[in-house]
Amino acid sequence: MDNNKVMIVGTGNVGASIAFALINQRTAVNEIILTDIIAKDAEGEAMDLRDALAVAPSYVKISNGTYKDAKDCDVVVITAGAAQKPGESRMDLLKKNVNILKGMIEQIMASGFDGIFLVVTNPMDVLTYYTVKFSGLPAERVIGSGTVLDSARLRARIADYLNVNPKSVHAYQIGEHGDTELTVWSRADLGGQKISEMLPEETRKGISEFVRNEAYAIIEKKGATYYGIATCVAQILNCILNDEMRVLSVSSYDPFSGVCFGFPSVVGRAGVIRRLDIKLSENEGIELQKSINVIKTAIESVKI
Repeated sequence: MDNNKVMIVGTGNVGASIAFALINQRTAVNEIILTDIIAKDAEGEAMDLRDALAVAPSYVKISNGTYKDAKDCDVVVITAGAAQKPGESRMDLLKKNVNILKGMIEQIMASGFDGIFLVVTNPMDVLTYYTVKFSGLPAERVIGSGTVLDSARLRARIADYLNVNPKSVHAYQIGEHGDTELTVWSRADLGGQKISEMLPEETRKGISEFVRNEAYAIIEKKGATYYGIATCVAQILNCILNDEMRVLSVSSYDPFSGVCFGFPSVVGRAGVIRRLDIKLSENEGIELQKSINVIKTAIESVKI
């Protein structure tokens, strides 16, 4: 299609922040359509965002619309769903959000949409799996935001300890975007030097724990997380639309396990081009399997 047209479904904190992140950078996106179950909220956000266009670094056409407008979109970003409340785990949201998702996907596909889905709503890995199922699209064209945000948190934390720019840190969180995600310390490096040789085990354990729990800390303090994920989603969108072929730890369907989870993958215009084959340590392999089992159990617990 190559219109570089993006629909954002859900104009709560996350959806609105994604649109805001896109207009505040040089972006590949030409047009943004906002849609929400509360139509006037989407309209209000579109009006507010348009007010920034005269001084924003990019000119992006912004409007509000309905699922019918997905017909000629390149990417539909799913952020709508019940919000995660303080003390509530991502999996607690599951049944509510799968039912909401089913209705959305059916209407979007009925428009004639033939692009890429980017799923952000939690529990994201489970909803990415169900988006593949409900949409009938090839699995590589359904992407979850995965552990891109978690990996960004990880790189920033490591960079603080080593006093370097986070962009120079190559390290990934993998697995479920949630309580069972894990750090691939065996493959983490800074300019080719293993980070496991630069930081003691106790420090690394502390970093992994911080990364896993930071979302809960933010939710407890301000009620929700949205700036970090919005910036990561903008990065994923630019990667897709520019055909950047970058490695991002997005969530996609893994035929070996039969579920979707975050893992370093090459991402471009066609979606997930390939998931990398990274050799994990024995312990990391065991931890990843535990994470996959949690996602699998959650998928199987939903009766559609």
